[in-house]
Amino acid sequence: MLHTLRSHWLAAATALLTAALPAWSQTQEVTFAYQDMLVPLRTVIESGELEKTTGYKITWRQFGGGGDVIRAMASGDVQIGEAGSSPIAAAASQGQDIRLFWILDDIADAEALVARQGSGIHGWKDLKGKKVATPFVSTSHYQLLAGLKEAGVPARDVNIVNLRPPEIAAAWERGDIDAAFIWDPALAKAKASGGQVIATSGSLGQKGYATFDGLVVNAQWAAQHEAFVVALVKAVAAADARYRKDGAHWTADTPEVKAIAKWSKADPKDVPAAIALYRFPTVQEQVSAQWLGGNAAKALARTAVFLKEQGRVQEVKPDYGTFVTPVYAQKALGR
Repeated sequence: MLHTLRSHWLAAATALLTAALPAWSQTQEVTFAYQDMLVPLRTVIESGELEKTTGYKITWRQFGGGGDVIRAMASGDVQIGEAGSSPIAAAASQGQDIRLFWILDDIADAEALVARQGSGIHGWKDLKGKKVATPFVSTSHYQLLAGLKEAGVPARDVNIVNLRPPEIAAAWERGDIDAAFIWDPALAKAKASGGQVIATSGSLGQKGYATFDGLVVNAQWAAQHEAFVVALVKAVAAADARYRKDGAHWTADTPEVKAIAKWSKADPKDVPAAIALYRFPTVQEQVSAQWLGGNAAKALARTAVFLKEQGRVQEVKPDYGTFVTPVYAQKALGR
């Protein structure tokens, strides 16, 4: 009788615990938020290989900026997403339960401040009184503010407007803005119409404002779906490796370029030059102190300090290492 009662109690307790878990924890489904960055991961999306190897149903949802991705993750609508170091730092500062588990790209020179031809903008100080667009809380926004600070130009003296990349491309075409700090494909469109590059993310990185894009995951979801996250890391790492090996020979007609253009809504002819501006760390580099093993957390901390100075976050956490994990990349290496 005691054994029967114990069995009933365990069954009831299990049912209660299962019912208390979020719906996504009980199913092999995941929503992945991606942006329009030109990265090898798009070839994984196009091929469907991750669905085949894991058996998961994956919903790929495109978002206009990292801030949008972070908000969707906070609401529970998205479990994994792409975001720049600035929105990741903001989310961590707000205590959001996420983990940075993969460096999607070292942004290097892939983002830039571009000025309209005839705008009279030839340097940072010329931005006073001008209308400059950038997606708020993005890496571009962070570097725009950093560049103004370095040049001694108060941000309040510049009309900075919050527009997503597609909106920036449309505003540029209409002549509504004087300049923008943005990435491809919107950056390529601005340059194609005569836009002048004033500064790049790489030049600001050399002054201590380095930025990157990363993959972040809901920490609770990741703990319950470790095998999927490891499989994702393996797939992205393989795609990056193929680019490092053959990317120099990619053209507008290369299948990989067509896939990247399709998912990023870019012109295939712009993709090879644009993707070459990024750097894609190897798995070994990912788990080292250079990235997930130390420096990524330090970069997030520096970004958070700057964001607090600018009034974008309320507090700076004592340790951003708690929001970064090399575990999934290490498991992908077999460690």
